[in-house]
Amino acid sequence: LGAGPAVYIALPLLVLPLTVMCAAVGTALTLALARWLPAQRTHDVLIVLGIYSIFHGRLPFSMEIDEAFIAAILTVVGYSINDSVVVFDRIREYLMDHKRDDTVTVFNKAMNATLSRTLQTSLTTLLVLLIIFIFGGVAIQGFVFALLVGILVGTYSSIFVASAFVVDLMKGARDKNI
Repeated sequence: LGAGPAVYIALPLLVLPLTVMCAAVGTALTLALARWLPAQRTHDVLIVLGIYSIFHGRLPFSMEIDEAFIAAILTVVGYSINDSVVVFDRIREYLMDHKRDDTVTVFNKAMNATLSRTLQTSLTTLLVLLIIFIFGGVAIQGFVFALLVGILVGTYSSIFVASAFVVDLMKGARDKNI
């Protein structure tokens, strides 16, 4: 039989701890980078790349980093930017209308107002992508998988990462003015 079966048994046992360690380091870097607003896009891209790396070779469709994957990453970045603009526009409106309230309260009201719209938009997009993923064929499943992960992560980061960054930034600016 040779060394083949031994290699097939030993290889996953060696790769699994390395994968977990890389995921932990990536998560720590992502959390550290999430302190800066442009890093929200980096956060989205790193998560999609991490998911792609973890599931490469384990799923029954192509997960190569090719032109389709690059297009998916650019689409995810664009979707995330658009989502952030919508969230920040609502925050801007509430900051103008509620000048006497403290920053955290205004942000909380603004996020509550935009949360249902953001989730409905994302869920509608995810539903369409899921249908394309199921019925679209093997040729585009890797592309659609990256979009599915990216839109989930992009929605999460627009709501929780970017808005929390702005709250911290405004608190810091307010503390310096005191």
